[in-house]
This record gives sequence, structure tokens and C-alpha cells, in this order.
Amino acid sequence: MAEEVILRFDEVSFEYVYKKPILDRANFSVRQGSKITLMGQNGAGKSTIFGLIKGELKPKSGLLSITGGATIGTARQTIAREDWPLTILAYFSKAFAIVPGNIKSRINKVLEAVDFTVPLGKIVGDLSGGQQARLLLAYALIQNPDILLLDEPTNNLDKKGIDYLITFLIRYDKTVIVISHDADFLNCFTEGVIYLDVFTHKTELYVGDYYSVVEEISRRVEREVMKNAQLEKKIQDRKEKVNFFANKGGKMRKLAQKMKTETEELEENKVDVRREDKTIRNFTIPAQDISGEIVTLKKVRVIKNHEPFFEDINKVLGKKDRLLITGPNGIGKSTLLRSLVFGTQDGINILPQVIVGYYSQDFSTLNFDAKVFNSLKNSLADGIDEQTMRSIAAGFLITGDLMDNKIGELSEGQKGLLSFAQLVLRQPGLLILDEPTNHINFRHIPIIAEAINNYGGTIIMVSHMPDFIKAIKFNDELDLGNL
Repeated sequence: MAEEVILRFDEVSFEYVYKKPILDRANFSVRQGSKITLMGQNGAGKSTIFGLIKGELKPKSGLLSITGGATIGTARQTIAREDWPLTILAYFSKAFAIVPGNIKSRINKVLEAVDFTVPLGKIVGDLSGGQQARLLLAYALIQNPDILLLDEPTNNLDKKGIDYLITFLIRYDKTVIVISHDADFLNCFTEGVIYLDVFTHKTELYVGDYYSVVEEISRRVEREVMKNAQLEKKIQDRKEKVNFFANKGGKMRKLAQKMKTETEELEENKVDVRREDKTIRNFTIPAQDISGEIVTLKKVRVIKNHEPFFEDINKVLGKKDRLLITGPNGIGKSTLLRSLVFGTQDGINILPQVIVGYYSQDFSTLNFDAKVFNSLKNSLADGIDEQTMRSIAAGFLITGDLMDNKIGELSEGQKGLLSFAQLVLRQPGLLILDEPTNHINFRHIPIIAEAINNYGGTIIMVSHMPDFIKAIKFNDELDLGNL
């Protein structure tokens, strides 16, 4: 017997007030227990679909039905900033209208399910990005949802964490819908894809693993392009004959009118070819002309078993040196980068004249209340005018229609691309990159890797993505786990 449909979108349309449409008569259904990927370009509206499923947003028209009052649990991309000061216990308590008496045992159970051990009095904001990723999943699981929504769940996770998550999802017997740009991760468990077209605002449902669906979409595009080329050739031929016969008069003119009508019908038969997700333009990050001891590392803070301690080291980075910082989630990689950027720890130092380009994994350096235009303008190096700024931003798909938006209104992927545009405009002498592929569409990643590899300044980077790391030629590594 076929599995019951647990979620259905029937002609659902949605648009934000004063904004362009996001969904136009979306139709798809999800069966109970299935594992589905929600696919689409940055800003296409994937997170909006999650908002509709959760009931946080209401359709403009159409019907969204959830069978039998099925419950929804969500692991968001990031922990909300207002939750950073909470303890682990207080954070999980927010999941309930009435906190159950056995809350501590329930927390320990879901933490075990995501392979995470942490004291319940620990402050959420003190956790690493990878630890927060596990916490987000555990927060969704403690609600025991019938439908689990995962928004970029591999962000900040190391290889061990990703492997554990894949095993968990394969064994999980309830419905899962995932947004992710990690193609290899998706292919391990995906049974189908809901494709959201950013240009037509339509949705399409495909069955199969992730890679086979991507190939199917590519083949369909090729077929549509070929069909349109054939029709266009036929239409052009007809138009030339219409013009020829129309000038002959008499019966020939009637024939011309008939052929004109047939030509119009051919025009209508042309299919609206899907425009594949746009990729960002190739770009370069200009390097500040500076030399000397750009970065000095004499002492680093390492966290093991949730306890910090300091280790003496001796690293000096000059121009064009590239340092990869590695180690398991929670060891202190992001903390080291933040301490370096903001000068909050003794024993680590950046040469005072150096312009720093910092990509923060949680976008904490972005002012979410600021307009996109003002954020870009404040990043300008000397000699860059507004026209050049807009051109550089457009290369990262930050186009004119986004300039008046608040940064908080952008998708996480758009925030990432905005951060890269700022790096180009800043022209730094030092790049400090903390998980720079997080939230980024996989089509953009090779272009970003090439730009970083061609950068002429100093680089310090943390990344959990092996292929991305291989594309960048590092000449040094600091493994915090082996100190």
C-alpha cells in the first residue's frame, strides 16, 4: 500500500508585501517517511517554503494541507542571536509551551542522538559553529516532530559530524525535508527533489537521488533549448514566406495571412526554457601592498572537554603565506580567528597597518538592520566609485533590486555573497576566512576557490570542505587538536 501523503501544496502562491512573487501556484506533495531535498538558487524562496509549512507565513492563495495535524520541527541554519546568552537548559526549554518535568533527561537523550556531550549550564553563544549545528538538530528532535525541516544542517560540521548526520538521517523513520548546498551530503539519502525555479516561481517534483535529478534537469534544459531552436528556424522560414506572399496580392495574400496565423501558433508552442541557476562572475580580491610580519602567533587557546587552556607556539606569517587551521568541532578554531581579528587575546597579533578582510561563519560582522547599499559603501577602498561598487556587487548577484533591502532580509546565501563582495571592495592585506563555503550554492564554490587561490596577500582559513581546501594551495597548517 502506498505511503500516506503527509504534506501537500495545492496551487499555493505567496509574495511578501511590496516584493516580487516568491511562489506562483506551487504544486507538490510529500509522502510520510520520505527524505526530500528542497533545491533552488540563493534567494529563490526555499526558506519561505519552510515558513509556510511551519505556519509562520500564510499563502496569498491556494491550499497548504498537513495530514492529521502532523507536527513540525525545524533545525534552522543558525541559532538566533537573542538565544546566544541562554544556557543549554534554557534554550531547550523554549521548545515547550509548558516545560516538562523530565526536561533534563529528554535533553540528554536528543544530545546523545546527535553525538554531542555538553553541560546543561553551558552558554549557547560559547559553543563552536559545529557544536551549534548539532544543538540545532537536537532542538528540533526534542519536539519529536512528524516532519523534520533541516536548513543547511552540514554548515560548520566537520567530516565526522557530517558522516554521523548522514547515518542518522538514513535511519530516521519520519519525514525529512532538507535545504542544503552540499551535493555529496544530499546524494547519500535523498529520495526526491522539489525544485524551486527562481525565475518562474514554480515548483517541480522529481524522484531519484540528488545527482540523477540534477542530470535530469540538465537534460531537460538541453531538450528545451533544442526544441526552441528548431521552432525558431521554422518560424523564421515562415516569416520570410509570409513577407514574400504578402507582396504578391490576390490569393497569395490570403495564403500569407494563413501562414501568419500558423506562425503565431508556432510562437506559442515555444517552451519557456528554464534558466539554470546563475553563477557569480569570476572575480579577484585585490591585495593591499604591504609586507613584514603580517601575523604573529605565539600562544593559542584550545578547548578540550569544554575546558580552555593555552599552548605556546611560534608562527609568523608574511605576505602570501597561507595558514589552514584544523581540528575537531569545539576545539577553538573560530574563537582563535575572532580573537585575532578583534585583538582580544595576548600572544596573537596583526601588524597595525594591515587591512583585514574577515568572513565570519555566522555573519556577526554584518549589521542586519543596515541597507545593503550602505554596507557595501562602507567597505569601499580608496579610489572605488559607486558605479564600480555596483558592478562588483552585481557580479555576486547582489543587484539593484536588493540595494535598498536590509541585510537581515537577505537569504543566508545572499549574505555570504555580500560578504565576498565586501572583501573585494575592501582590498585587504590579510584574509581571515571562517567556513567561507557555508550557505554558498555549490555552483559558486569553484569560482570562489580560484579567487582565493589567486589572492596575493596573507590567508588564514578554517573550512570543513575537503575539495575546497585542496583547491587552495596552503603552505602551513595549525592543527589545534594535536597541540
